[in-house]
This record gives sequence, C-alpha cells and structure tokens, in this order.
Amino acid sequence: MTDHDLPATRGFDFTAMPVRDRYKILIGSVVPRPIAWVTTVDGAGRVNAAPYSFFNCLSADPAIVALGIEFRPDGSPKDTARNIRDTGCFTVNIVSDALVEAMNVCATAFEAGIDELHEAGLEIRPGTAVRCPAIARAPAALECRLHSFLEINNAREIVLGEVVYAHLRADAVNERLHIDPALIDAVGRMGGQGYCSTRDRFDLAGMSVPEHRQGPPAQRRPG
Repeated sequence: MTDHDLPATRGFDFTAMPVRDRYKILIGSVVPRPIAWVTTVDGAGRVNAAPYSFFNCLSADPAIVALGIEFRPDGSPKDTARNIRDTGCFTVNIVSDALVEAMNVCATAFEAGIDELHEAGLEIRPGTAVRCPAIARAPAALECRLHSFLEINNAREIVLGEVVYAHLRADAVNERLHIDPALIDAVGRMGGQGYCSTRDRFDLAGMSVPEHRQGPPAQRRPG
C-alpha cells in the first residue's frame, strides 16, 4: 500500500473539545462494546437493575471487571454506584438478544422507588456468593465483590469488581469450559441508539513467526 492508497483522516483534539463531542467520538469508535446489565441491592434490600456499556473484563488473576458509571446531572451518584458502595457487591448480567427489550426498559429514567425489574417483567434468583441477585433469564451472570473505586472527576467514576462466582446457561458451557457464543447470543452496543448481535463470527488462528514469514494462508476467514 502506498501513501496514495491510504484513506483520508480527520483529526480531533480531545483537549479542546466539549465533553459531549468527545463522548460521540468514543462511542462511535470503540465498538461494539459489551453491555453489563448490573443488579445491585440497597441497604433496605431493594433491587436495582441498570445497563452500562462502558464495561469490560480487565484481568483473570484476579478476575476483575470494570464499570464506568456517570454521576447524575446534579452531581449525585446513580443508584448502582451508591448501592455498590453501601453493600460492596454487584452482579453483571449478560444481555442476550432475547432480553434486549427488557434491558431497554431497565435503562428508563424511572422516578425513585420504581422497581425496574418488575416494570420489565423479569424474575430474579438469589446470589450465591454475594447479596445481590441475578436476572433469572440472563445466559451468564458474574457475581462480583467490590475491589475499588477510581475517582475520575466530578462526572464519572470507575468501579472495579472481583468476580467471585459465575452462573452460565448449562447447555452453553462444555466440560472443557468452552462457552458456545451462539447460545449466549450476546448483544453489543454501537454508537447512538445502535446495537449489534454476535451472530456473525469467524475464527482466525494465531501465527508463529515462521508461519507469518511463509506468507498468509489461502483462506483465513470467510468473505
């Protein structure tokens, strides 16, 4: 490829951009993003459920996941972050295609005291290692204990949780602990109001240095 074949680019100086514009660039570039449908309980035992797409797995030893949670416009913490601080635990439920509509209900800005799971018509089951429950129909759920909070600024905080127990759809995991992505059928978040499925997949084997120097295989992926 020569310089004449390279696509044209536009540059964006994040230090000079409004927050909302930076947000649009990030959510349109970092795609697809996995969705953490987080269940927590407050001090009185009331359950809260909310989806977050600023989420990922960061480590296996220890098993750490991260959530990026915004503060409310008035600067107060959202229920999820407050409950995690108060109870020291949370559960990440993976969103399958069959649960997208219910997840969207839980993203609605209901007034205080409304049970999002009831509004979405969802059942829960008790946690095994932590207090907060899991969404019963979720194909995978990760019970987490609070590891730490990272104070970023007065608009957002990062929550690190250590996964201490996992629930998986029984027919989706085999004896070698390989998970069938078709049965998990997870969805991801794109920019704006966009979502995507994980049904269009391909395998791509890693290469050793000698294999690389022998040249690319005739067919490495579909299409």
